[in-house]
Amino acid sequence: MEEITEGVGSVNIGDAIKKNRIQVSNTKKPLFFYVNLAKRYMQQHNEVELSALGMAIATVVTVTEILKNNGLAVEKKIRTSTIEMKDEFRGRPIQKAKIEIMLGKTAEFDELMAAAAEESEEGDGEQQS
Repeated sequence: MEEITEGVGSVNIGDAIKKNRIQVSNTKKPLFFYVNLAKRYMQQHNEVELSALGMAIATVVTVTEILKNNGLAVEKKIRTSTIEMKDEFRGRPIQKAKIEIMLGKTAEFDELMAAAAEESEEGDGEQQS
């Protein structure tokens, strides 16, 4: 029992999975999946952290710019680093670039989201008639 207590005591809360973090991949989902997911996370948590490795960094930057240019988000923090991973094919360690961008809601976020929801409802009504 002491071992478990020691193990729990040494767990860093920062290592826990963050509820408002989106880990972006450039192969699994389309770009606007991440844009819409980030909007939803900001509605729920007021901020969202976008994280990516290697080639997916461009996707994170693009998602961030779309949200900023639409007046929905402001950058709170950008962190870059290099992490060491094992090469899947050769098994040797390789360096990978990593980026983490923390975005917060703009003052106009709720207003813009409500207007967008209203527009989509009106569009749905026109298609049904």
